[in-house]
Amino acid sequence: MFDWNDYGHGVYCFDSGYARPELAAIYLLVENGRAAFIDTGSNASVPNAIAALQKVGLDETSVDFVILTHIHLDHAGGAGLMMQKFPNAKLVVHPRGVRHMVEPSKLVAGVTAVYGSEFVQSMYGDILPIAAERIIEAGDNFVLNLNGRELVCIETDGHARHHNCIIDKKSDGIFTGDMFGLSYRETDVDDRVFIFPTTTPSQFDPQAMRRSIDKLVGISPKYMYLTHYGRVTNVAQLSKEFLRHLSVAVDTALYVHGLNLDAAARHKRITDALHAYVLMQLRLFGCSLSDAKIHDVFEGDIALNAQGMEVWLDSLSM
Repeated sequence: MFDWNDYGHGVYCFDSGYARPELAAIYLLVENGRAAFIDTGSNASVPNAIAALQKVGLDETSVDFVILTHIHLDHAGGAGLMMQKFPNAKLVVHPRGVRHMVEPSKLVAGVTAVYGSEFVQSMYGDILPIAAERIIEAGDNFVLNLNGRELVCIETDGHARHHNCIIDKKSDGIFTGDMFGLSYRETDVDDRVFIFPTTTPSQFDPQAMRRSIDKLVGISPKYMYLTHYGRVTNVAQLSKEFLRHLSVAVDTALYVHGLNLDAAARHKRITDALHAYVLMQLRLFGCSLSDAKIHDVFEGDIALNAQGMEVWLDSLSM
């Protein structure tokens, strides 16, 4: 059985199966027999979603909403297949993401340009289009009603301009997608969690990210539900750590950018610096994982973070 967490108040978290265990979560919300999923993983995640419904005594016809925090494919790659499997569901997505869900070819082309077609096909399969009439555009403060349960979508720029977080008052939490960073359970020390920003391409904006973090913390939730990975608490303290790490990463990128290296050398320099910083911070945090294991856990994220900051750095010169 895949990783499964019952957080109470009808909130369930399970492993999407994306890339490696406990890298990307999907959330299932249940309210009086009706269900919503938040984020989808890839097409390969859909059997886990169906199994999750069965685990709580529901079936495919019980799903009212498939909610996307944003349209990066580790969050939205399985949306089209989910919508095929869940005949009563509406897809809920930021207005800037709608056209890419109706016609995903440009989204797929953008990802393919970065990673190559073989990788995209192996990780995501075919990204299926979704009929426009089955899509709800959820702008800032859009309210969804899940069988009497209010879910509020709030626009949170900084990671991507098509990013929403979802407030769930019943569980006193916010589903944050990538906006509140990543926190992997391998790095937990006792009851403490390590958090780190995600600055992936191509719309990273550090100032907007800081504003969005302030917006989320100002709501004063007890919990943040991260796609990468699971529920965290002690939100105010984690936000301070997040912003500290963000400032160091941005300052590092700006310093390296000022060295006027070629693109490959700049990427390597930023990536190496981020690896060294994360390792140092985890050692100070008390994490006992080996250096090699820490490198493995964060390798993909750090490479993407560096790419996102490089796109942002290049935009400063335009």
